Amino acid sequence: MQHLVTPPSITPSSSAPDWAHPPAHEGRLLIIDDDRRMASQTAQWLCRQGYHASAAATATEALSALAREAFDVCLVDAALPDSGSQRIERALRQQADRPAVVALVSRQEHADDAIVADASLTWPAADVAILDSITDARRERARAGCSETSGQTDAFVGADPTIRRVLDVVARVAHTSATILITGETGTGKSRLARAIHDMGHAAGGPQGRFVDVACGAVNENLLESELFGHVAGAFTGAIKDRVGRFREADGGTIFLDEIATASPAMQVKLLRVLQEQRFEPVGSSTTCQVETRVVLATHENLAELVTEGRFREDLFWRINVVAIEMPPLRKRGNDILLLAEHFLRDAQQLAGRRVDGFSEAAREALLAHDWPGNVRELEHAVRRAVLLGRGECVEKQDLPETLQSAAVALPAESEAASLKNALEVPERQLILDALARHGWCRHAAARELGINRTSLYKKFKRLGIDVATLGPG
Repeated sequence: MQHLVTPPSITPSSSAPDWAHPPAHEGRLLIIDDDRRMASQTAQWLCRQGYHASAAATATEALSALAREAFDVCLVDAALPDSGSQRIERALRQQADRPAVVALVSRQEHADDAIVADASLTWPAADVAILDSITDARRERARAGCSETSGQTDAFVGADPTIRRVLDVVARVAHTSATILITGETGTGKSRLARAIHDMGHAAGGPQGRFVDVACGAVNENLLESELFGHVAGAFTGAIKDRVGRFREADGGTIFLDEIATASPAMQVKLLRVLQEQRFEPVGSSTTCQVETRVVLATHENLAELVTEGRFREDLFWRINVVAIEMPPLRKRGNDILLLAEHFLRDAQQLAGRRVDGFSEAAREALLAHDWPGNVRELEHAVRRAVLLGRGECVEKQDLPETLQSAAVALPAESEAASLKNALEVPERQLILDALARHGWCRHAAARELGINRTSLYKKFKRLGIDVATLGPG
């Protein structure tokens, strides 16, 4: 990006208002600008404001940083060479916890040329404008996340009663500080639901700090206490400096403890105290820290059985079982399989950079016949693989993984195949009509709820024999 004016001073004024200096650990930022000096200086200044900020000057550097670390906000040069900005944008869309994006647009560029972002900033910019754009982008991303989790992204696309009941519970508790336990098989979307709870609570006036994700099962037992509560320098071999810890990073926000069943008995005692008192001591310190953090936990194991077996503390079980939400397995969500597949198809097309119109009848039958032991995650990977490896205008059965091809039911007669096709069309037709009715026959809104685009919706009208002329204004 070529700058037409002298970059502003990145040393904040002593007379700047208090709100211009956020507290430490406010978030992780990535500044991407092909002016390396500008990117580095901006990152250094943001670090002095309390952020954890990094800099990148090329798309390759940025993509490498995104692969190593999760960021809350990315400030992206909207005109990186060789379509670098668009490559970064596509990568960000594929992340489960998508960061907020600020498009950095120079004065000689048109707004229409910028990437799709949560906020834009004319660059270079004054100090206060940079901070304002970060705040605006985070607020817009949280608002979009709340809208998406109402039924339009990933594990939450669908109309099956099982997932609608989950979302109904979430809507009632998201704005509270209640401890929430999410259970369900691997791949059902527990971590995505935890993030949705945080985002919906933020938008509704609930906890507004960071969302901090801790995979308890992936952290060595000897290091988990330090990971959660922090430590002081010299507390143990290798502790060369103080560490804040994930609970303090989540102060004022949400901490998500995934696979809580893996916690050792000693760690369970410490967690019980934190949940009851919101207090703890860092490893090697006698200083007590106080936090106000909403705790969301998840496990794929049956904690009640673990309590009976003596492997999980009963008092901790009752303390975390305040609000329990069970994520349904994909095999019990009926025709949501096809709705989810259509949704993932749209994302996969963007990743592959080619258009795919839908699924063949044989592919649809294979999707419905599969038992989905890996649940929503397995479906997403299957669709992405089919789009990347397939060559046709639609996904064919042979494009799917072999496990799905072998699961497809072989129907011996055309009449039986026709019967199955007709049977599947009845609930699909009803789902579409119900969505239209809920949105006053607005085609665009109905398509958004169903997780498809308007063009695909009209194709379904034609295939299912739905007379558009009789549906009312839309």
